[in-house]
Amino acid sequence: MTPEPLWRHLLGDQLRSIRHRRGDTLEETARRAGISPQYLSEIERGRKEPSSEMIAAVAGALGLTLAELIRAVAGNLRGPTCRAGYALAA
Repeated sequence: MTPEPLWRHLLGDQLRSIRHRRGDTLEETARRAGISPQYLSEIERGRKEPSSEMIAAVAGALGLTLAELIRAVAGNLRGPTCRAGYALAA
């Protein structure tokens, strides 16, 4: 069985995809979000676990609400998602 992807990887992939569709550079999006281009790059590559405030800032910089971004990321999840929750609670 293939393990489910990590949230930070799905988030990063989605942010990069949206940014590319908009035709924005890392620098433009990072400036609007109030973060460094290097940090945004690390988020997009799934290397950083950003805070909810940071995620909201990047979503806003891409013209999205936090809810829209979360729905887009959640749409990329495969299989039952509750297994991990039960495993963590055990």
